[in-house]
Amino acid sequence: MNIASASLVNSDRLNKTIEQLAAIGKLPNGGVRRIAYSPEDIKARQLVQTWMLDAGMTTRIDAAGNLIGTYAGRKPNAPSLVTGSHIDTVPTGGRYDGTLGVLAGIEVVRVMRENSIQLDHPLEVIVFTDEEGGMIGGKAISGTAFEEADYYRRDDGTAIETCLQRVGGNWSKLQTAQRSQADVAAYLELHVEQGGVLDHEGKEIGVVEGIVGQHRDIVRVKGRPNHAGTTPMNLRQDALVAAAQIVLMVNALAKDTPGQQVATVGALNVFPNAANIVPGLVELTIDMRDIDFANLQRLATQLQTELTTIADRTQTEIVSAPILRTEAVLATPKIQTTIAQVCEEKGFSYCYLPSRASHDAQEMGLFTDMGMIFVPSRAGISHAEDEYTSPEQCAQGVEMLLQVLLRLDRLYGG
Repeated sequence: MNIASASLVNSDRLNKTIEQLAAIGKLPNGGVRRIAYSPEDIKARQLVQTWMLDAGMTTRIDAAGNLIGTYAGRKPNAPSLVTGSHIDTVPTGGRYDGTLGVLAGIEVVRVMRENSIQLDHPLEVIVFTDEEGGMIGGKAISGTAFEEADYYRRDDGTAIETCLQRVGGNWSKLQTAQRSQADVAAYLELHVEQGGVLDHEGKEIGVVEGIVGQHRDIVRVKGRPNHAGTTPMNLRQDALVAAAQIVLMVNALAKDTPGQQVATVGALNVFPNAANIVPGLVELTIDMRDIDFANLQRLATQLQTELTTIADRTQTEIVSAPILRTEAVLATPKIQTTIAQVCEEKGFSYCYLPSRASHDAQEMGLFTDMGMIFVPSRAGISHAEDEYTSPEQCAQGVEMLLQVLLRLDRLYGG
């Protein structure tokens, strides 16, 4: 059998596992709630571990709670090829985000075993811990996890020590989860796009160029609260008017600047928030993202200039402070090229695009070669109950994952 031309993925089996996992934490509206460390998350992890074992993998759980299944290679001392994603969700999530990448890895191993295919490299499938909350699993592997336990304390007050214990991890030994390029040759993740580019462009596969860098700031606009009826318009220091100008400015900054950047004002709090009082204080967030980090820095500089102009014009005080800074992590060029080559051979339409959402791949890309394959999200919807990628699109993605891994096995030696 020519494994390069034949379609080996069992689509029915793959999509049955997607349905079965979606039943754990299923919400009345069809969405999925499987918060990290919850009973639902633990039950789902146990099911996935069973599937790994049934597929012929050995399994272990590292100190960060990452569930790792390994399909042995011909050269056991060779560094691993790694794939995977996460199975925890946002409070009202869908059934594909993260899950597809994990179940795709297991399906790839099933296909290899059924067809007596063994790579030179060991193949690992990782279920990363708490991708949606703090990415502690990926950060522990990359060595970038915060040392302060309180950073990872849950919203309900539960300590991270307790959380990791629930899933088989151990906070006191977190550093032992760290990996390096010496034992991970490359990482390849299949994921639904979580955006609308592929769906809008009618493309079947996305070759991910990298994961964008992010600048997120909190901005405080201080004006003067006053009586809404007795304060003349020309004597007002209206913080909300200034904030409204900031919202429009941020939108224009992203739209009118050449490049692939996006920018969003996503949270807005008004004080005292009463109908008959001129707003005296507004807090808002600005989130800017781009794969070109130099351009992101330029936008940040221009943003500060624009904030100063708005403050002068509205006679308000505007102060911003950073709350998040992440640098872009680029996908390895030879992995991008390999993905594109497989698309050409399989006859799948494709395009290059950045990932504007965060993934564990960005942590893996800090210490080893990294690539990502996207399949379409209908209408670009994700983190919602109507998140949808068709069974055919899921199977195409897994076929891509299989074929690219086969080529990477040769590309990275043994």
